[in-house]
Amino acid sequence: MNYERLIDEETWAFIRRTGECYPEDAVDLSIDEQRQVYNDMAKEFLAPRPLVVSTEDHDADGVPVRVYSAGDPTRTVLFCHGGGFVVGGLESHDDVCAEICAQTAYRVVAVDYRLAPEHQHPAMFDDARTALKWALQTFGDAVVLMGDSAGANLCAAVAHSTRAEPEVSSKILGQMLIYGAFGGDLNQGSYIEHAHAPMLTRDEILFYMDIRKPSGSPSADPTYAPLSDADFSGLPPTILISADCDPVRDDSRDYRDRVVAAGGKAHWINETGLVHGYLRARHSVGRARDSFERISAGVEALGQGVWPYE
Repeated sequence: MNYERLIDEETWAFIRRTGECYPEDAVDLSIDEQRQVYNDMAKEFLAPRPLVVSTEDHDADGVPVRVYSAGDPTRTVLFCHGGGFVVGGLESHDDVCAEICAQTAYRVVAVDYRLAPEHQHPAMFDDARTALKWALQTFGDAVVLMGDSAGANLCAAVAHSTRAEPEVSSKILGQMLIYGAFGGDLNQGSYIEHAHAPMLTRDEILFYMDIRKPSGSPSADPTYAPLSDADFSGLPPTILISADCDPVRDDSRDYRDRVVAAGGKAHWINETGLVHGYLRARHSVGRARDSFERISAGVEALGQGVWPYE
């Protein structure tokens, strides 16, 4: 794959800057050390919160959450962070949540779900569901589900599972799923085409999948891999954003196709020349900045019940 041609210089600068945050022996680090390196990397890109945004940390029935507010919001965004279900937390995506709050004027509830390997599936899925129900009970307004990477997986899994609970599913206005890994076929398509992509490789995906799943548990479980669901009907309107130079790219396309085939609304945007994790590049890379504007506008539209993709 000719990444020198596909990826522009701004994005390469972001890739190099990210790489400089990791020691040469990163693969040999303990889980705690990996988390510290990831958190330090996130700080390197952290942008100041917009002044209009205030935050409060809460206990959502046992799940730590951070609530972002600007003015008097009438909608809530439930945000689940990326990090392979192993790293990340409230601090790693703090600026992303704050900017979504400022740009949409919606409340954002960031979920600090439990991480593997100490806590394996379904712990993180259970935490996301618990946080969703807490947000609905606490604020009483409708919710947009939003997540990147592993967090997109969790949001989709929650949307699938809550269809059996109309009192919950009826209040989910939509999903914004950003470069999500939904359990696609690891032996075809983008998983092979971009097996050695910058920022995320196929081998790294295999590591994260293995460390998250208890030994012997089935992978054909929609709460673990939403693409394994046999039923895609009744899901909320869904916007899927992928990076073109990313092993998990085709998962977003396939998820879109299955929602549409089941009679639902779904729209897929594949961002040319971008790589997994590009949300952190939104202040330094033009393509990432433009994508973040599309993401923010999409979240706002979902919250208003508007579908601009007809």
